[in-house]
Amino acid sequence: MKPPFILAIDQGTSSTKTLIFDADGQVVVRASEPLKTHYYGDGYVEQDSEEIYRNVLTSVGKCLGGFAAMGGKPHDIMVAGISNQRETFVVWNGAGEPLYKAIVWQCKRSISVCERLKAQGLEPTIRAKTGLFIDPYFSGTKLIWLAEHIENVSQAIRDGNAFFGTVDSWLLYKLTGGASYYTDYTNASRTLFFNLQTLTWDTELLNTFGLSGLNLPEPKPSSAYFGESCFNGLFDHPVRLSAMIGDSHAAAFGEGCFAPGTAKATLGTGCSIIMNVGPEPKESSHGMVSTICWSMEDRSGQRLVDYALEGVIVTCGATIEWLKNSLELIAHSTETEALAQSVADNGGVYLVPAFSGLGAPYWQMERKASISGITFSTTKAHLVRAALESIPYQIKDIVVAMEGDTGVSLAELAVNGGLTTNGFVLQFLADLLGKLVINQGMPDVSAQGAAFLAGLKEGIFRDLAHLEALTAQRNTLRPGAGASQTVVYYEGWQNAIRTKS
Repeated sequence: MKPPFILAIDQGTSSTKTLIFDADGQVVVRASEPLKTHYYGDGYVEQDSEEIYRNVLTSVGKCLGGFAAMGGKPHDIMVAGISNQRETFVVWNGAGEPLYKAIVWQCKRSISVCERLKAQGLEPTIRAKTGLFIDPYFSGTKLIWLAEHIENVSQAIRDGNAFFGTVDSWLLYKLTGGASYYTDYTNASRTLFFNLQTLTWDTELLNTFGLSGLNLPEPKPSSAYFGESCFNGLFDHPVRLSAMIGDSHAAAFGEGCFAPGTAKATLGTGCSIIMNVGPEPKESSHGMVSTICWSMEDRSGQRLVDYALEGVIVTCGATIEWLKNSLELIAHSTETEALAQSVADNGGVYLVPAFSGLGAPYWQMERKASISGITFSTTKAHLVRAALESIPYQIKDIVVAMEGDTGVSLAELAVNGGLTTNGFVLQFLADLLGKLVINQGMPDVSAQGAAFLAGLKEGIFRDLAHLEALTAQRNTLRPGAGASQTVVYYEGWQNAIRTKS
């Protein structure tokens, strides 16, 4: 335990995790507090805005309790960083009172708004300015819905008394007693309001959306001074808030995606792949989102911004849950690795996991899942292997599309998430990509990214090279003897994709 210490808050959809890192970038203590999400009919998803704030304080309090039990001194914690669930937002008035519940990124209430904006021919303009598609996933269309359906929200916007913020801004506002009203570039880039070229709010789009009276937080680099807080009395001294960043971007930074061609894949229920494309935004013609990867200020205050392409796989680990819960082929996901390795190959069986449609780069959201190539010799092991192989195949599809969009070749892929415990999946992925696959083994990589960015701002960490040295002990998988055979397997996958169910 080496001071000074960094408090890292990862405010997610289902919980808030709080970690304390030391000056060597090592985790000293962790704590977590679950957060309730409310799901309603018609795809409405909300959270209690004030409860999000209280949830953070509870999680921080638990973490500080654990720190004290280890002999840690809270006075040695001088800096904090925040990563947060993206696209979820709050609207509040000048008195700091929420005007409505927090609208969660999963909410689909604005489908009709999206259809209207597309019918008006706005998608090319929005795509060029923001890098995003018109979709309920992003904050903007849901705010338009609120402005059109909730009278106190629309009145506050007309009166100039509506303050918009993604979760980072809301927490910052609450933690500083209203003294700080900022966001960072990554969170701003998920709203449909932020211009990727100018790194400012786009007044033309806001006017088009009927939101010209809306107050918006000042955007800043992810690693910057945002204010200070005593966390409602949990500290007896002010803690500097020196980093804010969306959780997927924080994971990319925590994984060391510092150079063009480096990328991360979060292997969870679905899969988010973010690839660093360098200091200029790249437009995708293959269904990727253009976004900010991460940003910081150098010692002279100069902004340093790296951009990214992001691809979303709808179904990743959920396929394994389907094998377990619906087909009852396995009792636990840990069985799948041995089953897949028990057969020499996939036996010509391919599973296209379009249970909720196919995401990037295909965007066939109406498509249904399918299994092809089954014969009398097909066994349970072949089906399990086909399910596991579908994960690297989909990642390969996105990587190929990203490389085609940017002309930037993938250098290496860092992976995190629950499926990184499956050795078959990771080795097949390395063989298929023909690239290094890096597994840091860090379960809280978003919090780590926020801590690293805060530590950089405060001089606890010198530079990116220092951070690379701190995470040098990583499990690296290289393409193996099976790499050439995966080329043949991948051709079979592409044939399966071309054959729609």
